[in-house]
Amino acid sequence: MKIALYGLSVKSDFIDELLRLFDLFNEKAIECFIYRPFLEYLQHDFGIRPEVSGQFENGDDIPGDVSFLLSLGGDGTLLKSFMAAQNRSIPLVGINSGRLGFLSDISREEIEIALNSILEGNIIIDERTVLELEIVKNNESEFFYALNEITVTKLDSASMINIHTFVNGEFLNTYWADGLIIATPTGSTAYSLSVGGPILTPDSENFVISPIAPHNLTVRPIVVPDHHSITLQVEGRGLHFLTSIDSKSEVMQFTELLKIKKASFKVKTIRLKDHSFFSTLRNKLMWGADKRN
Repeated sequence: MKIALYGLSVKSDFIDELLRLFDLFNEKAIECFIYRPFLEYLQHDFGIRPEVSGQFENGDDIPGDVSFLLSLGGDGTLLKSFMAAQNRSIPLVGINSGRLGFLSDISREEIEIALNSILEGNIIIDERTVLELEIVKNNESEFFYALNEITVTKLDSASMINIHTFVNGEFLNTYWADGLIIATPTGSTAYSLSVGGPILTPDSENFVISPIAPHNLTVRPIVVPDHHSITLQVEGRGLHFLTSIDSKSEVMQFTELLKIKKASFKVKTIRLKDHSFFSTLRNKLMWGADKRN
């Protein structure tokens, strides 16, 4: 089996687990292709020089017969791994070396169990909806893709921005707010959740439109079908606003138009059979836990 390993950095207390992971690759005859900047980081900061079959910097460098991409870090790292390999239909699996993780939900204690389950095919593959963003400027278009959310926020002024929002061409609302989040079901447990948005199950065929600090308190998050398109026109007192596509940010002018819809492809993620979405919610959000003492 061939796998791709993606990471950005690790804490020193995770080194033992990382070394054990490389040992498991050797024991199980797994060919590992590692993200080149991560390999250079391990060599420079920790003197770790693992035996690997190759290196990659983007999806085009990953061999076509790689079975899955293993992301080492938190949810942010897994989102970056999606961006690095978004032109490939490689299933993603995340080992959580950090704190809270909904996508990277395999703990350090489960590494060997998870690897054995993957080798045995004793896993579940979920398909997750992706957002496609078309930025239109001077009659030219540029396309981006997001697994979690697309966010517009104010940038160079303390004043709110006005976000004229259309769904399927029909005017929905002008949001007077610090920003607006368009989230997938996957992203519903991320930024959108922190501003009061609802949680959607990963297989929901919907998007969430969540305002950030709206001026009108009656303006609430709204759920729309994912076959609808969303168009945003942004106005403000400053010169620019910020558009974030998962972990990537673009400074934009108010003359630019944002068109958002469901992408033509989905992202495959791997989870263990005993890691259901509801059990992950209970564990990560500590539902039912009594912390009064």
